[in-house]
Amino acid sequence: MVGFESLGGTVLVPGDAGYDEGRQVFNAMIDRRPAVIAQCDTVADVVAAVRFGRERGLPIAVRGGGHSVAGMALVDDGLVIDLRRMNDVRVDADARTVTVGGGTTMAGLDRACQPYGLATTGGRVSSTGVGGFTLGGGTGWLDRLFGLACDNLVTVELVTADAEVLTVSDTEHPDLFWALHGGGGNFGIATSLTLRLHPLPVFTAAVLLWPPDAGPRVGRAYRDLLESAPDELGGGFVFITGPPEPFVPPELVGRLTCLTLVTYAGDEAAARAAIAPLLALEPAGQFIAELPYGDLQAMFDDPPGFRNYWSAEHVDDLPDEAIDAFCARAVDMIVPSPSQHVLFPQGGAVSRVGADQPLPWRRARWVVHPFGLWDDPADDERGRQWVRDVRSAVRPWATGDVYLNFVGDEGRDRVTSGLGEDNVARLAQVKRRYDPDNVFRFNHNITPA
Repeated sequence: MVGFESLGGTVLVPGDAGYDEGRQVFNAMIDRRPAVIAQCDTVADVVAAVRFGRERGLPIAVRGGGHSVAGMALVDDGLVIDLRRMNDVRVDADARTVTVGGGTTMAGLDRACQPYGLATTGGRVSSTGVGGFTLGGGTGWLDRLFGLACDNLVTVELVTADAEVLTVSDTEHPDLFWALHGGGGNFGIATSLTLRLHPLPVFTAAVLLWPPDAGPRVGRAYRDLLESAPDELGGGFVFITGPPEPFVPPELVGRLTCLTLVTYAGDEAAARAAIAPLLALEPAGQFIAELPYGDLQAMFDDPPGFRNYWSAEHVDDLPDEAIDAFCARAVDMIVPSPSQHVLFPQGGAVSRVGADQPLPWRRARWVVHPFGLWDDPADDERGRQWVRDVRSAVRPWATGDVYLNFVGDEGRDRVTSGLGEDNVARLAQVKRRYDPDNVFRFNHNITPA
């Protein structure tokens, strides 16, 4: 292809077969037309792509999993460096580490570790990209037990804005390693990451369902359970559209449904004993079973093609009034749809480690996460308003902090809330050192000092 001789991998431009597929991301609201998509196979391809983009003055976006709700993996009339082919996974069972390519998804990570009875904190769906998830902090089903994904980060291979390849760890470029614990893709392109693994020989999931009017009493019971629960227990309190599964009562299929998902790093008998207060509320339907962790990761997958709008508020104290306010907003969710009205617990290892990281939200005990997905553009304003109303409803109890992987482009103040004002100043110094021209700016951006 004339003009692209310096690029390795596969190069796509408008009009090429595969171009339209190559620019699709998880959020169907995003419709951007890059000038060039560089689908990289190797680190050398990434280096060449960075040089290519900079020499031509093209804005550069980086694509891993493509799950950013704001569509940060794409840019109009610029260069997209697509890492999805760099998805190799290497498990070192003796060292209890795993090294993944920059385009690896959670499915690839989890399935590779499963035969060894090992796992690390991953996202809550299997199609999430490991790189963006981890560099943004990384909260998931196992974080109360194993900490955030970034707490398990050992090394990162990073291509900088100057097309230099760095190995980054707590002993090599420690200032940059600190910044990669929440600062996202601001500082370079992560072409591989090495993460710590932990034994997870047996894992149990329990999904308990009720009619939506049971929400307040179920929410109170779930709060009380989690506030005294061992680190092995996690999950969420959720309102969803009842799915057509055998354990879902027919009267809840396709209708607003209240559920608790309890994840437990242990066997089914121990899990049942731990969730006895929830079982005492006589759920209308239930699924309780030991299963591979990777299967749970895929249980809540939604295919790309839905229109997306999400946000979050972190909450420390969760009185009855806050639970009532949360439950009251569930009726505004678009039903039927894959939308989820979620209350996730934090605590455990999340709050005990990582004091010197740019992640102030990890101190909160709960996060409210309205996760909107629908297929009809006519529902766009209704869906956005529901998300905004959920945030407003719980704001009296909110800490003001926010996990940036849970939100779209909500302005500079929210970026500061996600990282902390003092941390933003420190991050800006790191940014000035490694990306003074703000080449990597299609993210929750930190401008160079």
